Amino acid sequence: MRAIVVQKFGGPEVLQLDSDYPKPTLADNKVLLRVRCIGVNPVETYIRAGTYARLPQLPYIPGNDGAGTVEAVGSGVTAFKPGDRVFWTRPDNSGSYAEYCTSNESSIWSLPDSLTFEQGAALGVPYFTAYRALFAKCKAKPGDRVLIHGASGAVGLAAVQLAAARGVHVYGTAGTTEGMKLVQNSGAIEVFNHRSPDYVQQVQASNPGGFNGIVEMLANVNLAQDLEWLAPTGIACVVGCRGSIEINPRLMMGKESSVVGCALNSANEADWKEMGAAITAGIAKGHLKPIVSKVFPLADAASAHKEVIESTGAMGKVVLAVD
Repeated sequence: MRAIVVQKFGGPEVLQLDSDYPKPTLADNKVLLRVRCIGVNPVETYIRAGTYARLPQLPYIPGNDGAGTVEAVGSGVTAFKPGDRVFWTRPDNSGSYAEYCTSNESSIWSLPDSLTFEQGAALGVPYFTAYRALFAKCKAKPGDRVLIHGASGAVGLAAVQLAAARGVHVYGTAGTTEGMKLVQNSGAIEVFNHRSPDYVQQVQASNPGGFNGIVEMLANVNLAQDLEWLAPTGIACVVGCRGSIEINPRLMMGKESSVVGCALNSANEADWKEMGAAITAGIAKGHLKPIVSKVFPLADAASAHKEVIESTGAMGKVVLAVD
């Protein structure tokens, strides 16, 4: 099969296409998946670069998300059959950047005909991360005011859609006019341009009482300001960070606010079951509609990684397509 194989950690150029890589074998309790589209996530660029806390053994095939069809099932699998349209996250070590991969059935969900394979590939890490950040970490509930930073990106848009569907009053930030419109059309009450000179004043004026929750995609830039914007007992959830930042803990003391981290790999099986049930229900009701910004061919995975990290105006999910 064709697969992107990383032989050494480094820049995007280490993502090399192997046209004759061994097809993964199917165990009794596994599902063999025919990959049609793959979601590209920032974490995969950190792993590829060798800067992530947990690194795979070399060589490896990258990829956490995907969508396609069930090719075959092991004897212990009961939830799926060959031909089923599905999406997944947490595949086995074979990874999703390939024509085939394997996974446990607990990490696979049905993909309705209403969504394309490109959209299916945009569901995994973004929507599960957004759900965990909003409801497990920020404890968001109907009527709460929640600010989503970087709301025009894949996780941000997922968070806006999930929060709006739950009756949360959603606010967002983005860096372009097009991105702002996309966030508002996804359910945000108000969207702020974080490049505007009076951006901080705009946010403050819009919510003088503060936010019950803030989902933070770039903590090394925004966290100090977030602490000022939190309402009493409010929670800032850190989803993304690319460096250190100095904060004043006194801003948390009087309000008894808090900062928490969010990492999907810390979720247990009960968490995954809850998230999957909520997300598939949202898809069925039409509340959740993944937005794909760009699609690259599998062989051009390096360009997809550059797009994910270097883009200055995120507009949804970057996806790889397998011919």
